[in-house]
Amino acid sequence: MKVAIIGSGNMGAGLARALTAANIPLVIGHHDPAKAAALAGDLGSQVQGGGIAAAVKLADVVILALPYQAIAEVLGVAGDLSGKILVDISNPISADFKSLVVGHTTSAAEQIQSIAPQARVVKAFNTIFAGLLAADARKGKTLQVFVASDDDTAKREVSQLANAIGFEPVDAGPLSNSRFIEPIGEMNIHFGFFLGWGPVTAPVWIKV
Repeated sequence: MKVAIIGSGNMGAGLARALTAANIPLVIGHHDPAKAAALAGDLGSQVQGGGIAAAVKLADVVILALPYQAIAEVLGVAGDLSGKILVDISNPISADFKSLVVGHTTSAAEQIQSIAPQARVVKAFNTIFAGLLAADARKGKTLQVFVASDDDTAKREVSQLANAIGFEPVDAGPLSNSRFIEPIGEMNIHFGFFLGWGPVTAPVWIKV
């Protein structure tokens, strides 16, 4: 399974480092191929970097490490997405980070699925801060990643990736459950940035 990460920001770079450490074949894509190449160069000669369409073409799983507002434009230049697993890690937040701009009757993940109906969209990683993607930052704690999709095979493959980089994947049901998962991500942002906890928090669902 080859993974493409589209984006080179904090989440993209953090996931790229974690996947590389787990020996997952990886390619980086970016509007600016030079930025993708720079991140790939930092990760080692086994990682490729280039344009968005080129990265998507090489991959089975495409992680959209992008702000929600940028995703539609990126999908428009991504090329053929037929059968690709698209992993949406976004939270559709306002410019001040204090609220959601999509919710209740739809979700960011469902909007992405409507833009790319030929792809298999999976919601995951939206409740994890970038600083917690590195295993040593978690201080021995196993954090959960909520994984939602209408495609069971895609859900299973993304869960395997989450497990490979040290997280506990939790089956969160169909893609429509992103309507609930995204507000959890927004609440985590409030704990981290507005309620004084710092970006070292993550929600965990406990079964008793």
